[in-house]
Amino acid sequence: MKGAATDAAVVAEWREIRAAHARTMCELDRQLHPHGLGASDFEVLDVLVGAGGMRVQELADRVCLSQSALSRLVARLEKNGLLNRGMCPEDRRGVSVCVTDAGRDLHREVRPLQRATLERMLRDVR
Repeated sequence: MKGAATDAAVVAEWREIRAAHARTMCELDRQLHPHGLGASDFEVLDVLVGAGGMRVQELADRVCLSQSALSRLVARLEKNGLLNRGMCPEDRRGVSVCVTDAGRDLHREVRPLQRATLERMLRDVR
């Protein structure tokens, strides 16, 4: 019986983590929407601003998006003038992305809002 109780506790904890993540992502989307961004858009900008740019495959690993989902997101951010895509200088088969000045400006503008939303939403999880 102990195994079933442990199993149920693990599943319950997992579901609470997933629920907290879903609630937080929805709230981030709601808060960032007036600025033309979603939670994943901001996460990509945030990672790239911190790194200065990187290969798309490395970015996909960092932001936990599939290659196809990230490709669509990067294309949208590039169309909006927030990112630039180009060939990797080290490997011409790879694609690198970096943030434009407009992307940096928008990131700087909305970063405090994103961080405050995270703090508020995750306060109860801790």
